Amino acid sequence: MSSEKRPNRAEQAVSISVAASITGVEVHTLRYWEREFDLFLNPERTDGGQRRYRPQDIQTVFTIKRLLRDEMFSIAGARRHLARILEMSKAA
Repeated sequence: MSSEKRPNRAEQAVSISVAASITGVEVHTLRYWEREFDLFLNPERTDGGQRRYRPQDIQTVFTIKRLLRDEMFSIAGARRHLARILEMSKAA
């Protein structure tokens, strides 16, 4: 047996299609958001280049979705808002 602890299901990274299903955001939109929000949304990549969304990436997608669709931020406005949140979390 390996001494390395296996991550539980909640900690495991998922494919972009599973992330799309979880968040209700289409795959092509997730790819677009990765480019537009590259400072905040950076799923891991496998050696083969496939995206793997970690739980924190899923939470970031939910945040971006809320800002753009519910709160009606522009992409630039959502980027600024996320940057402020990041700055505040680093200061704390």
